[in-house]
Amino acid sequence: MRRAAPVMIELEFRVDGAEWSQLPELEPTCRAALEAGAAVAGLRGEVSLLLCSDPAIQALNATWRGKDRPTDVLSFPAAVEDRPFLGDIAVSFGVARRDAEDRGLELGQHLSHLLIHGLLHLAGYDHIDEPDATEMEALEIEALASLGWPDPYM
Repeated sequence: MRRAAPVMIELEFRVDGAEWSQLPELEPTCRAALEAGAAVAGLRGEVSLLLCSDPAIQALNATWRGKDRPTDVLSFPAAVEDRPFLGDIAVSFGVARRDAEDRGLELGQHLSHLLIHGLLHLAGYDHIDEPDATEMEALEIEALASLGWPDPYM
């Protein structure tokens, strides 16, 4: 008998927008992606996830990053003293769906990538310079492969 893998991420899951109901198995997809990201990063903790609309993420982006436009994913790392809470991730349905369509991907596949990417930001990874981007992308590729998804950078 196969044992279930230990849970590495405790998830507070919130969906704000009926459009997300278009994606079957939404919560299990999110949990699997976050667990895959945690496994490659050697991470344990709690994450708050908001799946929202373009206007909602645009408001967050304007307030916290000074960029008044929708984006696909935002990550808000928690302070180290707040551990085991790792931080918040928000994903916009509209941007994620459009990007998936433009790339010829299933929405679940692209959402998995966005969640892994966001979780790695919570873990302190970034992609500002080339060596850091290469390291972060390698972890994303490894986590996605563990879910059966191909390399998104090919």
